[in-house]
Amino acid sequence: MTVLDVLFAGEVFCDLVFAGIPHLPAQGGEVFADRFAVVPGGTATRGVAAARLGLRTGLCAVIGTDFLGDHIVTELAREENLHLAWLRRDPAVQTPVTVAATNEHDRTFITYEEEGARRPQVWDGELPDTRFVQLTLGRPLPGWVARLRGRGTRVVGGVGWDPTGRWSPDVLTRLAEVDVFVCNAVEATSYTRTDTVEEAVKVLADLVADVVVTDGPRGAVAVAGDTGELVRIPAPQVRAVDPTGAGDVFTAALIAGLSHGWPLPTRLRFAGLCAALSVQSLGGAGSAPHPAAVDAFLAEISGIPDDDIDRMRAVLR
Repeated sequence: MTVLDVLFAGEVFCDLVFAGIPHLPAQGGEVFADRFAVVPGGTATRGVAAARLGLRTGLCAVIGTDFLGDHIVTELAREENLHLAWLRRDPAVQTPVTVAATNEHDRTFITYEEEGARRPQVWDGELPDTRFVQLTLGRPLPGWVARLRGRGTRVVGGVGWDPTGRWSPDVLTRLAEVDVFVCNAVEATSYTRTDTVEEAVKVLADLVADVVVTDGPRGAVAVAGDTGELVRIPAPQVRAVDPTGAGDVFTAALIAGLSHGWPLPTRLRFAGLCAALSVQSLGGAGSAPHPAAVDAFLAEISGIPDDDIDRMRAVLR
């Protein structure tokens, strides 16, 4: 049986990233980017980020056998610690694709995704032995997730952008099926119908044991599951080249901190460091930092307690 630290289940995209655009084009107009990349995105970003941080990582997703799918597999196969045994290739499916237009201030996406390319609802074969599984709560969780949880796997839930604008409260009912919930400030306040991140976190903390809300350059807010204390950790201030995938990198690094048993503030600082590094290069899986880059970044910034630095460097070196 394959033993994993974390299994990421969800949608894997081929990201076409256009960066450095001055603004979005007007109707019928054209703008030029100064950087471009074709990289795996979505769940693949989380998977690559976790694998680069030393976790034995698996991906559970469906992509096509088209040239975009071939490119994704070629790129992902380069990553140590990343297991692709559960990445299905389906010739009847078009590999999901996202075009990201971004600059240091904002980003916009255009996505194409077919129903058949969504995460598998049925698990074929034996389930892996994994400490964590991460997936989104936008639709009902597959039955195999409950089976993993029953075996001791910790379930980390997330959400994505709701294009309908309804922000269905059904998502909140699914929090009973997860152990950790990670989302961003817009998602948190929209689903809870609150006005501030702090209010949203308190509502969510009544529904799930551990909750973390990312708040862009303002850092992250969480509630300590054991004490109920509200914790806010600021983000390192960096010049962003492309914020695409920063939330995915944050989630992967947070799970790494959980796997090491670090205190909540340490986990938030580490996840913030990794996310800050990721925005300094083009998004998607390619932006996920390697341990050496995180270690070097620790030497450049101030305000991190010595105990946290020691904990992080113990696993980065």
